[in-house]
Order: sequence, then structure tokens, then C-alpha cells
Amino acid sequence: MTTLTLVRHGQTDWNLAQRIQGSTDIPLNETGRRQAVETGRRLVDAGVDVIVSSPLIRALETARIISGILGLGEPGIVDDIVERAYGEAEGMDAAQLADRFPGMKGVPGIERRSEVRSRVLPALERVALANPGAHVMVVAHGGVISSVVRYLSDRALPEPNYRMPNGSDHRFGYAGGLLQLTEFNGVRVDFPPRPVVPIASPSSAPS
Repeated sequence: MTTLTLVRHGQTDWNLAQRIQGSTDIPLNETGRRQAVETGRRLVDAGVDVIVSSPLIRALETARIISGILGLGEPGIVDDIVERAYGEAEGMDAAQLADRFPGMKGVPGIERRSEVRSRVLPALERVALANPGAHVMVVAHGGVISSVVRYLSDRALPEPNYRMPNGSDHRFGYAGGLLQLTEFNGVRVDFPPRPVVPIASPSSAPS
């Protein structure tokens, strides 16, 4: 069994302003750096062997801070765990979004959740297969982690309108082509393992 702990990056100024980041590369603010330190300290005895990260700077800086606390090396980069792209909605706050794209409907350039699953799940499997039996920390993003959790919990989690905390960690187990959510933000959960394939192809599944 390979353990994957997915960590959401620390806070950015856009998080604070509740602006949609998506693939826009926004750095951590001071609160975000403190959150990364807190996450590293919280997981110092978790037995993490390897740390990898999304290439976006808010995730990579979080990973570097945590790696320093855990005594690990430079985090590896996994391009396919980059945050969900939100197209023309990126940079908008809640009021702007409600005015232009109510309910996040019809946003040009937005990535479907099914498309996120189609790239992220195989990427997590590649990470697990490259580190058999290890405990790997994967520093990623709220949209990425939510998409994985939603698939593995059959949409039981996260709850509607749930805001995934910056610096939160979520644990998964991988073995034999199956991925299982075992802990959600510090709370043990009991969902059956599921194949590391999306529910449906991006062409046939709604977001």
C-alpha cells in the first residue's frame, strides 16, 4: 500500500479576496507561509518519505516550506496536478462571477471536473507507482483535491459550498490500481476503493 497525502497550498491574496485563481500563478502571502509551516509541523511525525507538487508557485512554495521542516529534498514537480482552469472566470470575485456567469454556467475556457479527474487520477497513480510502499505528500489545489474526493466518495464529500481550508491535508491509499480516501481533513472516513479511472470520459460526462 502506498499512502498519498494531498495538501492544499497555503493562502494567497486572491484566496483572501475570494477571487478565482485557477491556473493563474499567484504566490503565497504571509498567512499562507505560516499555514505551510503549521502543516509541516502537524505532519512531522507522519512518516512522509517524498514530497511532490503542482508547478504553480503557491503550491511549490508550500511544498518547499513543508519539505524543509520534514527534512526532505527539493519537491518533485507533477504538471498534471495543476489547479483546474476556470477560463474567463479567473480573477473574478463572487460579485463579478454572479453578475457575469451566474452559477458558474457558460464560462468560456473552464475545465470540466471530468477533465480534471482524467488528468489528475492517472498522475496520482504514476506518483504511487514510482514510490511503492512509500508515504508521498502531494501539494496541490482545492479544485484538484475536491475533484478526487468527490469521485472516491461517490459525491458524498465535500459537502455543498464547503471551502477546503488552506493547508489542510487529506489521506489516500493506493494498491493494485485502486485508490481509496481514508481521511478527509483530519477525520477518518470509510469509503470503498475505486479504480483509478474517471467515472466517464470528458466527452461524455457533464462537469
